[in-house]
Amino acid sequence: MLWSPPVLTELRTRAGEELLRRVAGPSAHDKRARIHGAPGPRWFEPGSPIRLVHADASMYVGGLAALLLQSLHPQAMAAVWAHSGFRGDPWGRLQRTSTFLAVTTFGTDQDAAQAVRRVRGVHDRISGVTSQGEPYRASDPHLLAWVHAAEAECFLRAYQRYGRRPLNRAGQDAYVRDMALVAARLGAEDPPATRAELSARLARYRGELRSTAEARETTEYLLSHPPLPRAVRVPYALLAAASVDLLPPWARRQLSLPLSARLLRPLAVVGGRAVIAGIRWATPPVPAAAGPDAGSALP
Repeated sequence: MLWSPPVLTELRTRAGEELLRRVAGPSAHDKRARIHGAPGPRWFEPGSPIRLVHADASMYVGGLAALLLQSLHPQAMAAVWAHSGFRGDPWGRLQRTSTFLAVTTFGTDQDAAQAVRRVRGVHDRISGVTSQGEPYRASDPHLLAWVHAAEAECFLRAYQRYGRRPLNRAGQDAYVRDMALVAARLGAEDPPATRAELSARLARYRGELRSTAEARETTEYLLSHPPLPRAVRVPYALLAAASVDLLPPWARRQLSLPLSARLLRPLAVVGGRAVIAGIRWATPPVPAAAGPDAGSALP
C-alpha cells in the first residue's frame, strides 16, 4: 500500500506534536508564541551564532553529549543526582532546560533576565556532600563554569558535525562569546570567550574529573534505559551513539559506556544524520513572527 501525501502530512504533524510536547511540555505552543513573538529587545540578534546553533536539530545530539560529559565532575554530578529529579521526572527536567535555553537565546531581554534570576535562586538553595565526602554548592562559580564549558563544547561540536551551516573559526569564537554572556549572568567563573579558550578551559578541568557510581548509573540510564516508547528506541539508540561519538576521546575512556553504545559507534555519524533529518522533518515551525529562526528545534 502506497502512502499518500495526506497520510505523510498527518504522520509528520503527529510526530512533530509529540516531539514538541516531550521537549517543551503541554503548553509548548504558548511558550513558543511568547518566546518568539513577544515584542521587545533581545540579548542576541537574528542570525547570530548562538541563534543558529540553538535553533538547529543538532542540539538533540549536543544536549545528550553535554549531560554525559558533565557527569564526569563528581560535585556537579552529586548536585544533579540529589536535587534535579531527573530520574523521577526526566521529561520535566528536559522541558525546564530546553525552555531556559530558548528564552535566553530567543526571548525578550525581560524574560531572559527573569529566567536567569529563577535559575540562580534554585542554585542558591542547593548544597550538600558527595558520596566521597566532598562539599558542593550548585551556585559555586567554578562548578557553574564546568557545566557551561561542557554545554558550549558539546553544542558547538554537534552543530559543526550535524548543523545546516557549520561555522567558520570567527563564527565559532562568536558562539563561545554569546554563550559566555549567559554563563556570566548565571554566575559562572570567567567563562571563555573564544574557541581556543574553551578548549583550554576543558583541559584544565580534566584533573578534577572521574567516573563515580552516580555517573555510571546516569550513563546507563541515559544510553540504555531512557523513558521512551518502544517505537522510538532504535532512533534514540542511534542518537545516543552519535552523542557518545561526539565526546572527546578522553571522556569516552572515562565513561562506563554500555555495550549497545559501543557496538553502534561505527554507525554513529550516518545514524545521527538520519535521526536529525527526521527531527527536522517533523519539528513544527516556530510562529511566523520569529522570522529567520523558523524551524527551531527548541520551544
